[in-house]
Amino acid sequence: MNSSTPAPYALILVDLVTQSGVDRGALLADTSLAEGGVASVGARLPDADFRQLVLNALSLTGDVTLGLRLGERLNLSAHAVLGQAFMTCNNLREVIELFERYYHLLAPDLELEFGETDEMYEVIAKNTQAELPMEFGLECISAALRNTLIGLLGREEFPIRFEFPYPKPAYANRYFEVLGDDVHFDQPQMKWTFPASLLDATLPSSNQALHDLYESECARLLADLRDDIDLNTQTRRLLQKFEGQYPKMPQIASMLNMSARTYRRRLAEEGTSFQTVLDGVRVEHATRHLREGRLPIASIAYHLGFSDPSNFRRAYLRWTGKTPGQVKRGAEL
Repeated sequence: MNSSTPAPYALILVDLVTQSGVDRGALLADTSLAEGGVASVGARLPDADFRQLVLNALSLTGDVTLGLRLGERLNLSAHAVLGQAFMTCNNLREVIELFERYYHLLAPDLELEFGETDEMYEVIAKNTQAELPMEFGLECISAALRNTLIGLLGREEFPIRFEFPYPKPAYANRYFEVLGDDVHFDQPQMKWTFPASLLDATLPSSNQALHDLYESECARLLADLRDDIDLNTQTRRLLQKFEGQYPKMPQIASMLNMSARTYRRRLAEEGTSFQTVLDGVRVEHATRHLREGRLPIASIAYHLGFSDPSNFRRAYLRWTGKTPGQVKRGAEL
């Protein structure tokens, strides 16, 4: 079984979309819910199904703001047991520490980096080309983050700076309505920032006895989730963390506590190879840089481990059927 998404996210999306008049059968088409309906969903939904559900919803509604609208509806209860664990924390710092340890329960494909200075706390998305359309995914996460923090602290506002790694969309006014005034586009990476002083803010719902209980359940669920993730996905996630300095196959095998021989055999059983997974990650990273348009092609080539830009051009053409120049020019139009 591959990675999965909390079922409440899917159920809330279905409710949101069908309220606008979309036929439920059409919305569930090509997912495992098509036959049994939403009543057949368990605690989690396979990511492939959730992605198809999102694509169906975007196509059937034509609503480019759907990511923001869904994120507004993802409150503490939608995050299931992790949301309950958040509520039992003493302060916001404990919430963030829990989130660092268990955020893969909410977004299995997302890779985040956390950092704190004297004045600010920041969260950076290390990969934005995940299973969902980038704008939809980042809009949804951003709105859900703001909504969750406001709910935890019982405030009407929470000062977050949002930095999005793509141009300002035509519907940018909705970003400001949902996220506040501190929203910025055309940034190098997706980043959420807020004052570090707020980490000491106390939570009105703290409960230490329940905190330990809920965290134990989060740990159990995360262990189960990791056991269910195939080796292809585990490899891809590791490689995404080392952009520009990709480990060799034996190093990745060691990180996953396997011999190189066993690792190679298990990937073959899944119908892939280390080189295939590595090439896929390189395509992902190269395409992101080309679309952002900030680096020349030669710099992108060197960044991804190619000693000669011409070798990069040939490899990218072989991987995608397009030249790097075509993708870069298309992003600039």
